[in-house]
Amino acid sequence: MSVTTDPLMRDTLGTRELPLTWPATARAGISWTAALGGAAVAAAISIMLISFGVGLGFLSVSPFSGNNPSIMTFTVISAMWLIIVQWVSAFFGGYLAGRLRPSLTDVHTDEAGFRDTATGFVAWAVATLLVVAVVAGGATSAISGIGRAAGSIAAAGGSMAMSAASGASGGAARNGEPGSYLLDVLFRPAQPGPEGNTVEAKAEAGRILATGATGTISQPDHDYLVQLVASRTGLAPADAGKRVDEVIAQEKQAVEKAKQIADTARKSAAEFSIYTAVSMLIGAFIACVAGAIGGRQRDAY
Repeated sequence: MSVTTDPLMRDTLGTRELPLTWPATARAGISWTAALGGAAVAAAISIMLISFGVGLGFLSVSPFSGNNPSIMTFTVISAMWLIIVQWVSAFFGGYLAGRLRPSLTDVHTDEAGFRDTATGFVAWAVATLLVVAVVAGGATSAISGIGRAAGSIAAAGGSMAMSAASGASGGAARNGEPGSYLLDVLFRPAQPGPEGNTVEAKAEAGRILATGATGTISQPDHDYLVQLVASRTGLAPADAGKRVDEVIAQEKQAVEKAKQIADTARKSAAEFSIYTAVSMLIGAFIACVAGAIGGRQRDAY
């Protein structure tokens, strides 16, 4: 409550002034000027540190080196750096927001501390939104690129077989006609002869291998592949069977490796999301504490 003294209001003796009290002007619970100023500083520091971290990341990997860190290691390092970014930017943004907020002499000390803390928190929240708005396009492109790469790797075994089939065949497989493999089974000769078209034989073998990439090659398909390889290469049935088994084993290894890479990428993405949430929680806490510290130092001077 503000106190206003009217010089015309005096007691009956005219020697003592009587105070007139007027209600204090209502003030906003938060200073948006201070909050936006702290948010701008926090966002600028975040972008600067993120850019620095991205530069260090590019320096630590090379497409020509075999000593690059694994996906899990790179994810942990990125998460630690993200925590550092949140810690530093949230502290400076929250501190400036609390220090620049106008001092309130007509409220309780605890209420003033709460408002300083809230101003630091709001500054952190606005800065987070600004940073997300700036890097959203690049982050979305990176995430979508990782997703496409993981999907391509996961289907590596089947893609190689299917590409061989579609590239070799000039008929049903190239034109996208459904049921090419089933048509091969329907018109499969009892004993393939050496006079057949090698290109068509490769295409048919590719379609059989493609079915094995997503499941297992049945025994009839395996026996037919052995006969097909033996008739086109002149190998003995035993040698042809050994060659077919080696190719099928290589295909299975490629599929298993692709699955492991895809699973590692999934785990890394999940851990990175958790680390991001934890770092944001730390940033919010630091901003609140820094706002309270800034408010106390403001009132101390």
